[in-house]
Amino acid sequence: MATRRQEKVARIVKEAVSDAITHHLNDPRIDGFISVTRVDMAADLRNADVYLSIFGGDKAGQNKAFAAITHAKSRIQSLLAGKVQSKFCPVLHFYKDEKFKKTLETLNLIDRAVKELKDYEEQ
Repeated sequence: MATRRQEKVARIVKEAVSDAITHHLNDPRIDGFISVTRVDMAADLRNADVYLSIFGGDKAGQNKAFAAITHAKSRIQSLLAGKVQSKFCPVLHFYKDEKFKKTLETLNLIDRAVKELKDYEEQ
């Protein structure tokens, strides 16, 4: 269970990473909508696992955007250092978050099943 301090630092990291990606990175590979879905902080506040959802474009474009963000990790971390008032700036580790996409796919399947059921009942 995360402490209040971990949650507070995680919220700051989430906001700072989101701001850095949208306003401070000028990489043409970053295309589409990129969302920071969650941040998990280590107990000692020295490491942060940042989960990203990338929407828009094809799978190759999403992989390029993720690679560009991973490549710009040091730039994002330097921007984060100005916002975190702590002895140490957390080291960022980026991961793709596929949970939201799977949820959308599940909802689409449910909608399709409901539509097919209604069509079947109307016959």
